[in-house]
Parts: sequence; structure tokens; C-alpha cells
Amino acid sequence: MGLLVPGFSVLLLLSWVLASEGGDISFYRNYKVAWGANNVLSLDQGREIQLSMDASSGAGFASKLSYGSGSFSLRIKLPDRDSAGVVTAFYLTSQGNNHDELDFEFLGNREGRPYTLQTNVFANGEGNREQRTLLWFDPTADFHTYRILWNRHQIVFYVDRTPIRVFKNKQSIGVAYPSRPLQIEASLWDGDSWATDGGQTKTNWSYAPFKAYFKGFHISGCGVQNPADIKRCDASSLWWNKEKYWNLDSSERSAYETVRKKYMNYDYCADRHRYPTTPPECSQQY
Repeated sequence: MGLLVPGFSVLLLLSWVLASEGGDISFYRNYKVAWGANNVLSLDQGREIQLSMDASSGAGFASKLSYGSGSFSLRIKLPDRDSAGVVTAFYLTSQGNNHDELDFEFLGNREGRPYTLQTNVFANGEGNREQRTLLWFDPTADFHTYRILWNRHQIVFYVDRTPIRVFKNKQSIGVAYPSRPLQIEASLWDGDSWATDGGQTKTNWSYAPFKAYFKGFHISGCGVQNPADIKRCDASSLWWNKEKYWNLDSSERSAYETVRKKYMNYDYCADRHRYPTTPPECSQQY
């Protein structure tokens, strides 16, 4: 059951309560089809959604509400076979200019070659913060949970329960931090101009339609109707704002260091060609 945050409307409180329930709930409770409706298929009475992509279109869906903080996850099974050029995305994004955005982008590959998971963080329109990680399992064989924790202290990207990226709030040293209401979106689309081998390996349409599957449509988030509401989403009564979620704990820190050492194959923080001077947010990453 959700907790009442002073100033929330009954409608928003009800939405937060419903969105916070566990288990496999219907896609249609918290989400809507955003584009490519002909390539969206509801399975298992709406508890699973298939997005497909062919030469004519991909598809995408979005949350009905935007959020000012929270823990946001989807269970995803990625397209199999030859998926080079195919991008499966799960992200949070604000609307309008100088946008904020938190990205999971799964970059397909030739059959037998591994997926790359790219993450990115935009704040006040500034992005170019790519990190790329290989996964330690086959993401096409089964569903795995991909989650973004966002509060005023840190943003953490998780694969199942393993943190793979941390972006700390460093506004005190002039680094912009996502602070606008963010809508949850997911999509399947053709990114062969850049996604695989820098765009050199193109989509093989003989394998179309490509299919990605999504489950786990519950949301733990602070719903907002306009930007002025976002201050209320810092309330300490919301579980993701409690002090234990301001930093990684010791076991998470150990797992995070292992992932960075064994599976990360690109980090913008270490790219001296793009950034001769290390970006300020790259110091003390957790």
C-alpha cells in the first residue's frame, strides 16, 4: 500500500498505489501503446507484450503517467537469431527541450556474437555519457529484469540485482542532474546506422520480423502531473528515497566493481579522444 505524500491528489495517490503492486499485472493498467500499434501483440491476458519490427515499422509503448522519482523495471527477453542493427530500448525521458533521459539500449549483433548493453544519462539536454557492457548470460533465452533507481542522490542501473552503472548527483560541482518528470518508454526499432560495429553491420531483413517480449508492468514511482509536483517526490516516506538507497551497499559495490572490470568494454569517462579532460561527474562514481 502506498503512503500519502502531502499535496498529492487522490487520483495520483491511487495511481501510485496501483502502480506499486507486485506480481505480473496487466500492461494496460500503467502503460499504453505509443506507436507502431500493428506491431504490438498482447499475450497472457495483457501480462506480456510482444513488440515486433519489420521493414515497415518498429513499435513502442509508454507509461500513462510521468514520475518524479522511483524504481522502474521491466522484464525483457530480446530478439534472437541475427539481430544486428536492431535496438531494443527501455528508458525514462522528459518531454520538451533540454530533456532529461536515462537509457537502457540493447544493441543487437550477428548470430553467435553477443549483445551490447549501452546506457546513457542526459541531464538538461546534455548526454554523450555512453557506457557499454557485455552481459554474462544470453538475454534472448529468457526474461531478465532491468531496473533504474532514481532519487535525489543517485541513479543506479541494475541487471537483475546487479548494479552496472551509477550516476551520482553532483550538482554541487556544477553537473546537471535529471530533475524533470520522466515518462517510461520501451521500443524496438531499426538502428543499423549506428548500433552494430558503428553502423557497418546492417540489419538483415530476411530474419524479420524481429521480436522482443516484455513483462513486469508494475511501477514503484511518484506520479506527477506537472513539473511543480516534482518537489513532493523527494518525500522520505517513499521507500526509494530512504537513506539506504543514497549509496550502494557493500555487496552491491563489490558486484559493481566486478562488472566494470570483467564486462564493461566502453566508458566515456576513459575516452581521452572524446574527452581530453575527464568529465567532472566521473570522479567518485559510487
